[in-house]
Amino acid sequence: MLQAGSTIGIIGGGQLGRMLAMAAARLSFKTIILEPQADCPAAQVANRQIIAAYDDRAALQELAEACDVITYEFENVPVEAAQFLATKTIVSPPPLALEISQDRVAEKQFLNESDIATAPWRVVDDVEDLIAALGALNERGILKTRRFGYDGKGQVRLNSLDNEAATQAIAAIKNAPAILEGFVEFTREVSVIAARDKAGNVRIYDIAENVHKDGILDTSTIPAEISTDTAVACARATYNLLHALDYVGVLGFEFFVLPDGSVVANEFAPRVHNSGHWTEAACAVSQFEQHIRAIAGLPLGDPKRHSDCVMENLIGDDVLKVPAILAESDAVLHLYGKAEARPGRKMGHVTRIKSGK
Repeated sequence: MLQAGSTIGIIGGGQLGRMLAMAAARLSFKTIILEPQADCPAAQVANRQIIAAYDDRAALQELAEACDVITYEFENVPVEAAQFLATKTIVSPPPLALEISQDRVAEKQFLNESDIATAPWRVVDDVEDLIAALGALNERGILKTRRFGYDGKGQVRLNSLDNEAATQAIAAIKNAPAILEGFVEFTREVSVIAARDKAGNVRIYDIAENVHKDGILDTSTIPAEISTDTAVACARATYNLLHALDYVGVLGFEFFVLPDGSVVANEFAPRVHNSGHWTEAACAVSQFEQHIRAIAGLPLGDPKRHSDCVMENLIGDDVLKVPAILAESDAVLHLYGKAEARPGRKMGHVTRIKSGK
């Protein structure tokens, strides 16, 4: 268990790192951010920033020597960097979770091997593979790059077995190694935010119902309109995944809910998650504090919420709504300290508290 005044390293300086650093400070921990961009959102609230590339060995060595435990705020941290750090100090979540989450094929394989259902999928390396995959998946699917896609990037929808469309789709993702995921008919998208500590104890927050616009999360509503059986299925899959990974920390796990109430997994993120931002406003222990507790060896907190709520992302010019949001009586606002609002850029979020559970 880390003692007060210990130092936590955070790889990545975005808004998730910012909120982790804030949570760490509340528990009397210091934080050091490794991030190539100066004056990043996380560095504005951390004790120190190392300005260097994520794979800079000298910087990684410096971070390891200065920290008692190291975590990360996004899943595209170079796996080699996490593995190197793990030879020097504790890295949580484990580098294995990072490695699996970075490759959609590896992720689907791991989920299926952990007895977790997913949409049907096929590996795609070229146009011929894509044509064959479409034929196997009812001539419809979403072509996704195996690596680095997020917020709708690196994805192409296909609705027919058409050679020209397939060729254009492969060109659109710049011939990158890919996966074709078959369409599933679903009624809603939900996500689980869960934490596991070093002893294997697990805590799960109430399930959020998510709405995306242009591939980016727009709102998360809590509680989701799902049955008890559906919630249990999501929780069971999450337990399976956490234990299979020997995970330590907070994880976000997204699911599609089918018309019969069963679920198929979409993807997981080995970090605190956008759809869990509501926990800042509606829980005594937020996902950010829960993550810090887990990696520091502290007891996990009770994840129960005190209110229903809706979390809304503020994207680009949505930040112009801030004066109106501040005039609302039950709105909890968090801005990320980003100087420039750009289309598709997450500038902050607001959680609107409802009248109770």
